[in-house]
Amino acid sequence: MAVVAVWKCDRDGAMFDNKKDAEEHDKMLELAANITSLIERHIDGISEQAGEEIGLLLAKRRDDLAKACKGKPEVLLESDGRETNERESNERESEQQDETSEEQVTPLAANQ
Repeated sequence: MAVVAVWKCDRDGAMFDNKKDAEEHDKMLELAANITSLIERHIDGISEQAGEEIGLLLAKRRDDLAKACKGKPEVLLESDGRETNERESNERESEQQDETSEEQVTPLAANQ
């Protein structure tokens, strides 16, 4: 029987196969929560859901935002296509990993 170590993010339940990715995801969620809090404090009448969506969007695109603030605002427009391509690529990799892990699973025989 194989043992697979996974890291689970307690903020949203996301699972990761390595600690580095899990910590990076957790930091992104913490940033999103802080951005959401900032938005809700300074923009009257914004819904909680809209604030959270904006916070997540800005946190996920923090690298692009940093570049835009340093004088390259066009980066915010260019990355929309890259994000879609990266997401599709990640989904394909995930599906391939699922198929591979299913092939590696040995069924247990009952009453041995």
